[in-house]
Amino acid sequence: MRIYAQRRGQLAGQLAGDVAVLVWTVLWAAVGLAVSGAVGALAGPARETARTARDLAGQFGDAATSAAQVPGLGDQLRRPFDAASGSLGDLVATADRQVVLIERLATATGWLVFLIPVTTVLALWVPRRVRFVRRARAAQRYIDGAADLDLFALRAMANQPMHVLAAISDDPVRAWRSGDRRVIDALAEAELREAGLLLPRRTG
Repeated sequence: MRIYAQRRGQLAGQLAGDVAVLVWTVLWAAVGLAVSGAVGALAGPARETARTARDLAGQFGDAATSAAQVPGLGDQLRRPFDAASGSLGDLVATADRQVVLIERLATATGWLVFLIPVTTVLALWVPRRVRFVRRARAAQRYIDGAADLDLFALRAMANQPMHVLAAISDDPVRAWRSGDRRVIDALAEAELREAGLLLPRRTG
């Protein structure tokens, strides 16, 4: 399957286009990662809050355990520590949820920043490349002999602009009917140019 033109000018254009799309994709992937990282950095304070609150909750829990060991007053002494530890536990849970939400937002934002410009370009580039591949593959099947070139010459007379036909012959239809190989080859080449193919070399 031919994915690139045989003609140097068209080949250079296709390669340049493919490289440009690749660079565009890599560029926006880097931008998406940078945006995701920047948004994700907003979770830093919430993450630090959760870590600090978790440490304090552990310390209050240890204090409550120690207070509970005081004979006769243990239950009363540990209550404030238990309450503080519970409040800190709620704070830890809230901070952890904030971290998760911010990280999800960072991931979604990064993907959107990447996908919107890349899919826009691909929506224009992919159909064009697919059309070329299909046209080139179909044309390649019909350039094995002189009779095949007659077919392309006929297609050229139906598809090519009038100024292109006039540059080849004053009366291309008559030349085609009379079997004028020079005109037929020129017409076929004009049509093959659309598929990026070269006129096959004659043998013998």
